[in-house]
Amino acid sequence: MDDMTSPADVIEALWTRMQARDWGGVRALLADDLVVEWFASLERIVGADDFVAVNAEYPEGWSIRILSVVADGEHVVSEVEVPQEGVGVFRAASFWTVRDGRIVEGREYWTTRGGDPAPGWRRHLVEVMSVE
Repeated sequence: MDDMTSPADVIEALWTRMQARDWGGVRALLADDLVVEWFASLERIVGADDFVAVNAEYPEGWSIRILSVVADGEHVVSEVEVPQEGVGVFRAASFWTVRDGRIVEGREYWTTRGGDPAPGWRRHLVEVMSVE
């Protein structure tokens, strides 16, 4: 990766290459000792090769739409929407660290639309969102 590429560009490229199933291209963006944590499932992926394999082996039928990428120095936050046929629509908020043009760590929070039922006690204080 070109040293002139910004951390935000690296994360945009990550999602674009994942959407294209360009696993070699994804791997090129990752530091060898990458660590990514998925808190919803309490999993930690250690190493770039395992991160690529986890994503490459995920069952097909999905697509990725980048909603936002915001950077502050080497820290980048991204939000993507990932509809998957027969499963639903996922959203991921991801917090990345990019150094020297490579992703060195990430913390991702994956959820589905409406995946957490709203408690009744606050119903009078909120509006229900549409799924569109």
